[in-house]
Amino acid sequence: MPLWCDPKLTADESVDDAVTAESARRFLARITATLGVASSCIFAAYEDAFYYLWRERRLPSNVDPLQSHLSDPQERARLARVFEQGLKQVAGYVLPLSRDPAGMQWQSSPWFLRDERCYLVPGDSPLGYRLPLDSLPRVAPADYPHVHLPDPHQVFPPLAKQRPAAQPGEAARARSQAAQESARSITRTALCAEPRAGVLYIFMPPLPSLEDYIELLGAIEEAARFLSQPVLIEGYEPPQDPRLLGFRVTPDPGVIEVNIHPSASWQELSERTCFLYEAARLSRLTCEKFMVDGRHTGTGGGNHLVLGAANAADSPFLRRPDLLRSLLSYWHNHPSLSYLFSGMFLGPTSQAPRTDEARNDSLYELEIAFQQLPPPGASCPPWLVDRLFRHLLIDVTGNTHRAEFCIDKLYSPDGPAGRHGLLELRAFEMPPHPRMSLTQQLLLRSLLARFWRTPYAPQRLVRWGTELHDRFMLPYFVAQDFNDVITELNAAGLALAGEWFSPHFEFRFPRLGDFAVRGITVELRQALEPWHVMGEEASGAATVRYVDSSVERLQVRVTGLAPERYCVSCNGRRVPLRATGVVGEFVAAVRYRAWRPASALHPTIDVHAPLTFDLLDTWAQRSLGGCQYHVMHPGGRNYETRPINAFESESRRRARFFRTGHTPGALSAPDEAPSGEFPLTLDLRRAPTTTLSART
Repeated sequence: MPLWCDPKLTADESVDDAVTAESARRFLARITATLGVASSCIFAAYEDAFYYLWRERRLPSNVDPLQSHLSDPQERARLARVFEQGLKQVAGYVLPLSRDPAGMQWQSSPWFLRDERCYLVPGDSPLGYRLPLDSLPRVAPADYPHVHLPDPHQVFPPLAKQRPAAQPGEAARARSQAAQESARSITRTALCAEPRAGVLYIFMPPLPSLEDYIELLGAIEEAARFLSQPVLIEGYEPPQDPRLLGFRVTPDPGVIEVNIHPSASWQELSERTCFLYEAARLSRLTCEKFMVDGRHTGTGGGNHLVLGAANAADSPFLRRPDLLRSLLSYWHNHPSLSYLFSGMFLGPTSQAPRTDEARNDSLYELEIAFQQLPPPGASCPPWLVDRLFRHLLIDVTGNTHRAEFCIDKLYSPDGPAGRHGLLELRAFEMPPHPRMSLTQQLLLRSLLARFWRTPYAPQRLVRWGTELHDRFMLPYFVAQDFNDVITELNAAGLALAGEWFSPHFEFRFPRLGDFAVRGITVELRQALEPWHVMGEEASGAATVRYVDSSVERLQVRVTGLAPERYCVSCNGRRVPLRATGVVGEFVAAVRYRAWRPASALHPTIDVHAPLTFDLLDTWAQRSLGGCQYHVMHPGGRNYETRPINAFESESRRRARFFRTGHTPGALSAPDEAPSGEFPLTLDLRRAPTTTLSART
C-alpha cells in the first residue's frame, strides 16, 4: 500500500503555483486541527537580516548584490535570492511537533528564543535544516529527548490497512526557563512549511516510529486535499522498518546510484532488474561506457548484491554463520569470482579488495576466526558474527565499507542502524545488459543454495601470494577457475551452464587480435591490471592521491607451438610462455606502460607502445611472422569524442591491431629468465637480470 495515496496532491517543481508564506501558515494551521495541537504554537521564520546586512557591507562598493559580479557562484545566488525577496519577508512557518513520551498524542510548545524573531541559519538548505536549535533553552543531557531508532530485530505488528486517527491533544504547557534550569518541556523537533520557487515544501521532523510517520503523513495529505494545495515532502526519512518497502535514487560521482527494494522471489528479482534497465534506457542512461581508445567497459558503478531476509532476525547469515564462512572461503579459493565480474579498478586500494589483498597475515587471522564459530546447527548469538569478522573484512585503511564482503549492516552491537542482517557483496560491476546482471545473481543464489545444504569448510585457505596477481589477471586462468565453479555446482545438482557467462568473459577480456603462421596461432586478449593509489601530493590548495592507471596488461595465448624450436618475443624481449597442459598450448602475460601521466610509479619509464610481437624460429634465427598492437591510433588520429556505440568502439580497437610489422631479417632468440615473483609475466618496465644459455 502506498503511504501517499493521491498523486495529484504531489506538486511539480517545474511549475510555479504562486504559493506564498500565508499559504504555508494556513497549511500548518490545518494540520494542527487534524492532530489536535494548538495553532498558537505556529510561528514565522525569517532570514538572518543581521548576517546579510553585514555581508552586504563587506561587498566592494562597485558590486551590486543582485548582479553576477561575485566570484563564489553559490554566495552570489544566495545573496541575490535573499535581497530579491527582502529581509522583512517571512521565509516560512514552523510548528514544534513531537509525540509525547507515552506515544498517545501529539504535542507542541512555544519556542523561547533569545531574539524576538526566529532567524534562520544562513544557507541554501531547506528551512528545517536551518532552524536555530542551539538558541533554544538549555536542557540537561539526561533530559534531552533523543530520537532512538527501533531495533530491527524486534517483532513488529502488522501495519493497519487504514491510517489511525490522530488522538486529540494540546500544546504542552511550556514556560520560560530560569537560569541553569533544564528546559525538559520544550518540544525540540518541528514540522516546517516553506514556499520556495512558487512550490510549498513540507519538512518532516525526525520521528521514532513508522506509525508516527504514517499518521503525520496522513495529516499532511488530508490538509493538502482540504486546501487543494499540492505539496512536496522533504526532510527526514521515515524510520527504517521491515514493514516499509522503498527504493532510493542517489547522485554519485559519475553515476546515478539506485537501490531497489528487496525481492522475495526470482520472478520479482527478474521483473525489477529488467524494469530498472528499461527505465534507465528511457532516461538516456546506460550501464556501459566507451573509452576514447575504443575500450568497452562498465560505468564504474557497482552492481552490489545485498543478501538478507524480510526480517533481520531471519537473516540466513545470523541463523547459520557457517554460510558466511562458506562464502568467504569459496570466494578466496576461487579468485575468478573476484575478478570476472569486477570493474577496472582492482587491487588492494580498490573499492572491493579481496581479503588477502589487505594485509599479509589476514588469512592466518581469518582461519582463527573460523575456529571460533560454533558448528552448523549450534546456537550462535548474532553479535558474535560481527565481532569475529568486522576487523578482518576491511581494506588496507581499515574501512569496513570498502571491502569485498561488507557486514556493516549485518549485526552491529553499536546501534540499530547496523542490525539489518544484510551482507553486501561489492565485487560486482554493473553489466551492460539486464540478463548479464540476472546471471550474476543466479550464480550467487546457486552458491547459497549449495552451501546451505553442504557447508564449504576447507582445512586451509590457499596462500596465493604473488600468483594471485600473476596468474589470475589472465583471462585463460580466470576462465579455467570459473569452469571449476560451474562443474562443482552441477555436481551439487544445480544445473548452470558455462556458456551463460560467455558475455561476461568477452566483455571483461575482449580479443585484441591474432595471427597464424605454419599452423601456430598467436592470440592477444586484454588482461587485468591492478591500480594502486599513489602517495599524497599537493594540488593547488588541496592534497590529492592519484591512481596509477598507466600500466596495462595483455594475454598472449599460443596454440600449435613446438617449444623446442619456436618462441614468442615482444619488443625484442622473450615472452615467458607457460604450458597449460594441452599439447602445443602456452599462455603468458605482457605488462607495459600504455601512457605517461604526470604522477605515476617510475615516472622516468617511457611508453612501450607499439608492442611488436614476433614468432621466432630459433633454428633458422628469424621471425616467421608477427603483429603490432598500438595503444592509440597508429595514424596519430586524435579522437575528440567517445564512441557512440559498441560497433564504433570495436572498430577503434581493431584499428590499433595489425597482422603485419614483425621484425625483418636475421634475428636470434632473446635469452631471458622468467621473473621469480611473477613467472607468467613479462614486465617491459623491468630490465632483464638473468641470461639463459643457448641450451636452456
